[in-house]
Amino acid sequence: MTRDEITKMYERQPFEPFRIHLADGRAIDVVHREFIAISPTGRTVTVYQPDGDWNLIDLMLVTDISPLRNGKGRKGGGRKKAS
Repeated sequence: MTRDEITKMYERQPFEPFRIHLADGRAIDVVHREFIAISPTGRTVTVYQPDGDWNLIDLMLVTDISPLRNGKGRKGGGRKKAS
């Protein structure tokens, strides 16, 4: 994955939340533009979560990026609705 691909999702107007898929199977959601920081070298990104947690991601380990629509990513993930 390249810095340009992350930047493209970051700069979308209007911003659309997206999911970063990693080689180890994890998925990190970017819920707001202000919650992601791209390093000056473009090698890593830091993604902050609403609860204060954060993830440092090496872009060499990113396998895919998918938009989150209605809380769901391409693979049907996301939060389940309470019944």
